[in-house]
Amino acid sequence: MKLFQIWMAAIVVSVFVATNGYADDATAALYKTKCQACHGADGTGNTPAGKKLGVKDIHSPEVAKMSDTELFDITKKGKDKMPSYDKKLTDDQIKDLVKYLRSLK
Repeated sequence: MKLFQIWMAAIVVSVFVATNGYADDATAALYKTKCQACHGADGTGNTPAGKKLGVKDIHSPEVAKMSDTELFDITKKGKDKMPSYDKKLTDDQIKDLVKYLRSLK
């Protein structure tokens, strides 16, 4: 019985890790299709479109000090030249993108 419980716990952990990795891959793909053209692969905004629009570097002190809620709201509602993604992305997708942005180095 104890062996069965250990085995089941291992399966649950494996499924969690596998789906969490999938979510990260899905978010990376979403960033690539919706954000990367302006914000760049590394979040610096160092792309032709990013330079033209004056995209802020995600690593800059100004952006780094913003809360996740502020970044969520900007993504959802838009701000200045940043378009609104309210009708294009779900709230969960936007939350995942904010986490992804924070992970960029």
